[in-house]
Amino acid sequence: MTPFTLRDATPSDLPTVIRLVRALAEYEKLAHEANGTASDFHEALFGETPRAGAMIAEVAGAPVALCVWYRTFSTFTARHGIWVEDVFVEPDFRGRGIAKAMFRTLARRVLDEGGARLEWSVLDWNAPAIAAYRAMGARALDSWTMQRVDGAALATLAGD
Repeated sequence: MTPFTLRDATPSDLPTVIRLVRALAEYEKLAHEANGTASDFHEALFGETPRAGAMIAEVAGAPVALCVWYRTFSTFTARHGIWVEDVFVEPDFRGRGIAKAMFRTLARRVLDEGGARLEWSVLDWNAPAIAAYRAMGARALDSWTMQRVDGAALATLAGD
């Protein structure tokens, strides 16, 4: 099996971040929603107040996977956690443990920082990912449903 390395993304990785985010959007049949620009990602990941982090996996020096994450807070534990927004491994490199290594790295970060949780969501049709997550010890929070306000509804809620 070809070895891989993990590293935090840098500003020079922005084209890779965008390429892999768009590939993920295609895979999830949501390409129409992937409209983040290089400027948007630069501000979110490397701006004055970064709002997210990103990790890149490389095989033989070539980027093949991306993980985007951010910190959360639990009022019940009074501790932070990490939310994994997206993990995408290029199809030719799946099944090599890359995604699991990314989750393991973030789990270690949560614990090293004194945090309490590592969380994410998965599309209900993505059976391979769900099986992999169960094998890592993840459990579904079946009694919770995700809610979202965006677009015009977000503007309306904000009073615009």
